[in-house]
Amino acid sequence: MTRARRTLTLAALAVLVIAIGAWLIHPRPGSRAATPRSDPAVPVNVATVTRHDVPVRLHAIGNIEPYTTVSVKALVDGQIVAVRFAEGQEVRQNAVLFEIDRRPFEAQLAQAQANLVKDRAVLDHAAEQRKRYEDLLAQKFISPDAYGQVKATAESAAAQVRADEAAIEGVKLQLNYCTIRAPITGYAGKIMIQRGNLVKANDTNALVVVNQVRPIYASFSIPEQNLDAVRKYLADGELSVTAVVPGSGATPVTGKLTFIDNTTDVSTGTIKLKAEFANADKALWPGQFVNVVLTLTQEKNALVMPSTAVQNGPDGQYVFVIGPDGHAALRNVRIERTEGGDAVIASGLEPGERVVTAGQLRLAPGMAVTVDNAKGA
Repeated sequence: MTRARRTLTLAALAVLVIAIGAWLIHPRPGSRAATPRSDPAVPVNVATVTRHDVPVRLHAIGNIEPYTTVSVKALVDGQIVAVRFAEGQEVRQNAVLFEIDRRPFEAQLAQAQANLVKDRAVLDHAAEQRKRYEDLLAQKFISPDAYGQVKATAESAAAQVRADEAAIEGVKLQLNYCTIRAPITGYAGKIMIQRGNLVKANDTNALVVVNQVRPIYASFSIPEQNLDAVRKYLADGELSVTAVVPGSGATPVTGKLTFIDNTTDVSTGTIKLKAEFANADKALWPGQFVNVVLTLTQEKNALVMPSTAVQNGPDGQYVFVIGPDGHAALRNVRIERTEGGDAVIASGLEPGERVVTAGQLRLAPGMAVTVDNAKGA
């Protein structure tokens, strides 16, 4: 192939390539020009930043304690002859719980009464003799020493009578102790010593333990950093406390704060508090764990939004704010605290602004959104 022929062939190929390219890019009849692709709007839930009163509360886990616990013990030695209650039963104050054999004490009482009769007879004789000796001493028929002996005998007899009377009262008291009564109204626990057993006065082991549950206490601890606030608001008036057993579905029981411990626990940095509840329906029971909420005050006109709007990032907390153009913008915020489902805003937002509460994971700054709901709007 000659050089001229090769040149013509290359020129023909170039023309063919140009023609094919022109055909490809030229719109054909019935076709439309391609349009640039745009991202679809992201569906989100939003809420409006508003102002309203929000309670200032402290949350804790508490333990229910009896209002009063009494370990019932015997005050005299003897054998238990009767048990007048059932385990777990509610007993009223002064109700009979146990009876101890009274016969040994009745015998002692009879003996003490007999001694009193005898010693009163001796006293009567000594008193008459003293009276006679007083007359004789006045007439100087006897010496003062003789009268002194008779007087001492009469006074000794009188003292013996008083001792007999005291002994009778002591035996009567022991007889009274043979009937053991409930010191308070409450619920009896397990009977530790059954009928037929011998008991000793003030033994280490209690016969039964009675717990008073109306009213009742809830004991809980708060961080020591909150102590100043608690004392401040308590000085202004009574502080309300609610308690509920977790997972019970019951309505929280309302009571009042009654006790602040006089020292903090150095190992945990907390301080113990107690709240008193009337517990009329016995919804709370000793030993239960409860969720406790201590209300300190009401923060007026606080700036709030749903806490689900708050996200955490490398630069701190932020939210997505929906602008008037329907696009999302990232906004850094500072949250003072959360209460229930609300977040109290310290800075970063203004009333009326709309924030995204669901769908944030699919968002990026500048993206368009569609609102599925309008909570608070």
